[in-house]
Amino acid sequence: MSSVKVVLGVLAGVAIGAAAGILLAPHKGSETRKNISNRSDAYAQKLNNQFKSFVDSLSGKFETMTQEVDVMVENGAGKMARGIDHATGTKRV
Repeated sequence: MSSVKVVLGVLAGVAIGAAAGILLAPHKGSETRKNISNRSDAYAQKLNNQFKSFVDSLSGKFETMTQEVDVMVENGAGKMARGIDHATGTKRV
């Protein structure tokens, strides 16, 4: 069986299922569209909240890492200065 026939069969099945669902729906079309719209709005809001939470979490982690890098740079600069002082025999004030 060719893949074209399989795809056409699947599309036909989807179309028949959608048509049967609309014809046999327990609510009027306007009510069904309103329910679909409300659900999609709720899903969009939920997704938006999850995305904002993810971004906030990422921002917090980035800030923490930035602070840790700053501390490492300061520690590294201090160690380097002490190493130079030790190598040259001088002391910084």
